[in-house]
Amino acid sequence: MLSLDQSATAAALPYSALIEALAQAFAGDTTVPPRQHYDLPVANETNAALMLMPAWQSGAHIGVKVVTVFPNNSKRDLPAVFGSYLLMSAETGQPIASVDGTELTLRRTAAASALASRYLSRKDSHKLLMVGTGSLAPHLIAAHATARPVTEVCIWGRRAEAANRLAEELSASSLKISVASSLEQAVGEADLISCATLANEPLVKGAWLLAGQHLDLVGAFGPDMAEADDVAMSRTDVYVDTRAGALTEAGEILQAIDNRTMTAADIKGSLRELVTAAVPGRQSDQSITLFKSVGTALEDLAAAKLAVQNHRDIN
Repeated sequence: MLSLDQSATAAALPYSALIEALAQAFAGDTTVPPRQHYDLPVANETNAALMLMPAWQSGAHIGVKVVTVFPNNSKRDLPAVFGSYLLMSAETGQPIASVDGTELTLRRTAAASALASRYLSRKDSHKLLMVGTGSLAPHLIAAHATARPVTEVCIWGRRAEAANRLAEELSASSLKISVASSLEQAVGEADLISCATLANEPLVKGAWLLAGQHLDLVGAFGPDMAEADDVAMSRTDVYVDTRAGALTEAGEILQAIDNRTMTAADIKGSLRELVTAAVPGRQSDQSITLFKSVGTALEDLAAAKLAVQNHRDIN
């Protein structure tokens, strides 16, 4: 059985190819059972969770990812998310490959946001605000810069030292990197705003948003979490990766529905509907768009298949 570690997985999943693979997967036929989410009672932890994410394509592949989320790992200098992925034959059940699930998750999550941006952000978007400084942040920056002509990146984090460290890590890139002290000011200067935090209280206020912006919400993955407030949900054209996932786990949407700020019918479309042209994307340069991602096993299966194919081609 093939085994791809972190570096091999990264090398086999360039963003341009991964974004295209996800587009094809969302347009295709994949069975994705509901994700199993278990809250873990861990001492000195908040929102620790275990998630199991299976998916399969008849006659092709079966895959399952096992993920743990430990938000307080940032205090231990460890990633908040760890994962392992097993790819199997759908004809025999035989294991084909083990893929580093953490790297796969980071890359497919960022690529999904970039795929959504192709339909929802302005084509001339060049200034990205990255809200959050964790493991996902550099991947979101790279993926968004693949989908749009991003030349400037501003970083905001609740811990200034973390924001400065990320800026230093990215200093060798061709992007112009800066660090924001005021989140409100940074929001007002951005074309694209990507959030990847574990916030339990909204960070981005809807009152700050301007015509033409695109807001990408990735980090909050549970009903009690939120990166943007109800005003943001009411002022934007809201799209999701999957409707079922959003209406089960997307805190911003569930809270806005509970508060009667929006209804499920206000969700304008999903990634499948966007890539198949079942719904339109951005309507005008003045629209404010929002993409809410909670993740789907379809993305994992597509990424694992691509990783194995590319690894074999490279080697």
